[in-house]
Amino acid sequence: MRIDLHTHSRVSDGTDSPSELVRAARAARLDVVALTDHDTSAGWSEAAAAARVEGIELVRGMEISTDHHGHGVHLLAYLPDPTYPPLVEELARILEGRDGRLPTMIARLQELGIDLTLDDVAAVSGDAAASGRPHVADALVAKGVVASRDEAFDRYLSSGRPAYVGRYAAPLVSMIRIVAAAGGATVIAHPWGRSGRGRPDQADLGPLVEAGLAGLEVDHQDHGPVERRELRAIARNLDLVVTGSSDYHGAGKTGHGLGVNTTEAEEYARLLDRAAAASAASGRTTPEVVRG
Repeated sequence: MRIDLHTHSRVSDGTDSPSELVRAARAARLDVVALTDHDTSAGWSEAAAAARVEGIELVRGMEISTDHHGHGVHLLAYLPDPTYPPLVEELARILEGRDGRLPTMIARLQELGIDLTLDDVAAVSGDAAASGRPHVADALVAKGVVASRDEAFDRYLSSGRPAYVGRYAAPLVSMIRIVAAAGGATVIAHPWGRSGRGRPDQADLGPLVEAGLAGLEVDHQDHGPVERRELRAIARNLDLVVTGSSDYHGAGKTGHGLGVNTTEAEEYARLLDRAAAASAASGRTTPEVVRG
């Protein structure tokens, strides 16, 4: 059974529509795929319809931008009720932050002599729930300023680069609790990727488990063999679910093809059990897994 629990469509910063992503997942011989666009559930309906046609199992989720002790943490949330008011409010605030920093980013790029406008970014962001740095990167590629998203981030858009602008991210512990109250299960995405090896460590993760954290994304392209082995040991010690995934963005992210990392069937079952327990405890109507 091939299971990929972290993918993005162009509803956030991928390049496939939700239905195209589902068809690509089927072509990649996946049995299960999760759609986890950034800070939104807007692609769920289209993806669910495509999954039923394609005969693939779909897990509806999202990847939420959070902050923990001054460091950005991406939190995968699986099967929460997307209408739960505290979740709706936090996601709206996060998305507003994405859109709100664009004028400042554009102004900084213009100060560097780069002819880029908000209209240029809108031309590439399409039907995304909010425009963000990947869309600015795509606009820079379209203008011929850089050759790829990676180059745009390396030269201009990453933290510490000349066009970087911070934005709101939800407090991590608070968001873990909000997702649990919405009936969903949470997994920290690529925990030792962007934040660096060794953080968060087991001591850092203990309070997050107490808040309701369900798992760690261990098998990810940002983790080498040593990181994977150590994270898997931490997950075992804390009784956390271990997931693996591609972090697929279509043409927007190289080296992250669908199914490049996968989740074991036993771990997937554990994740669904934890989501079911959260749903029952919340008393809310939560989305079911789409059985294609």
